[in-house]
Amino acid sequence: MTANLLDYDLEGLAVFCERLGEKRFRAVQLFRWIHQKGASNFDEMSDLAKSLREKLKVVAYVKALDVISQHISADGTIKWLFDVGAGDAVEAVFIPEDDRGTLCISSQAGCAVGCRFCSTGHQGFSRNLKTGEIVAQLWFAEHFLRKHLHRDERVISNVVMMGMGEPLQNYSELVPALRVMLDDHGYGLSRRRVTVSTSGVVPMMDRLAQDCPVALAVSLHAPDDALRDNLVPLNKKYPIAELLEACNRYLAYAPRDFITFEYCMLDGVNDQAEHAHQLVNLVRKYSSGGVWCKFNLIPFNPFPASGLLRSAPEQVKAFAKILSDAGIVTTIRKTRGDDIDAACGQLAGDVKDRTGINQRIARQRTVMLKPVTSFNTDVKEA
Repeated sequence: MTANLLDYDLEGLAVFCERLGEKRFRAVQLFRWIHQKGASNFDEMSDLAKSLREKLKVVAYVKALDVISQHISADGTIKWLFDVGAGDAVEAVFIPEDDRGTLCISSQAGCAVGCRFCSTGHQGFSRNLKTGEIVAQLWFAEHFLRKHLHRDERVISNVVMMGMGEPLQNYSELVPALRVMLDDHGYGLSRRRVTVSTSGVVPMMDRLAQDCPVALAVSLHAPDDALRDNLVPLNKKYPIAELLEACNRYLAYAPRDFITFEYCMLDGVNDQAEHAHQLVNLVRKYSSGGVWCKFNLIPFNPFPASGLLRSAPEQVKAFAKILSDAGIVTTIRKTRGDDIDAACGQLAGDVKDRTGINQRIARQRTVMLKPVTSFNTDVKEA
């Protein structure tokens, strides 16, 4: 039985090497070759002993996910559809900015939470991704982008677990993946620049604070339980009071001194002045005196099954002003990549249900002719 080495954080790789009779420093060398240099061929790893390279050829491999399609937006955003087998596919999105490059990564094939405003949730849930499948999205994107953009230095400076799925419902596979991202022998990302977004899985928020505290974003979307129950079904299990108490507990370990609350602006549903004032009161109730949260207002990206509409820009601005005037740091997310369905809530948005994804994969495979498994930059655009 061979192992995909993308499945291991450094500690796991050290254990793997020890089983082969190798010292820990060999795991560090191997880890650097894989993640810093993007190597998948053991013969390329010139500072590894030939005997180890021969062992590895028998018991291990390094393999990215097959790329079914790639779309590049007019604004430079890139979206990849990755094949994870058995008719399942997940998407990742790279968002370039002047001062950073952000990769949005998926943690599950589909999503079980079923938020009304998220098209991914309407696809349904298939399975959790393995650690290696989570890491493979970053591994492929980083080394593809270096060649695509003709850069030697790191391109991806920020990772957000905001793609398909609820990360904290795949906890055991998520944490090793986060450790790979943070490890100085891997991608060397700051804890402040790796963000896990959750719809509010309270027990796992507490565990993450202890095991691997990174920046935390919480999908709030409503100021009271009645409305949030309707928008985010998980609220029925972990209501707002429990969620905000967990957020305050997390702050003691978080690399930032605030929690980000994501708030999708839905016309006539949660975007009225009264909702903004309720949020102000809610935040003040759980504040210990300082600034402990910020709001990120997200323009809704409509899809037919939701029955929802996007709030008008002037309504979003008026809503933001109420929060800002109350001393709450508030931003309005700039929509990126919506011409390729890569904006927030749009991942796998044209998949109507689980039965449709096989046809989609087959259709896009036909366009692509064959999956992309290396970092060549002449990918035919779908």
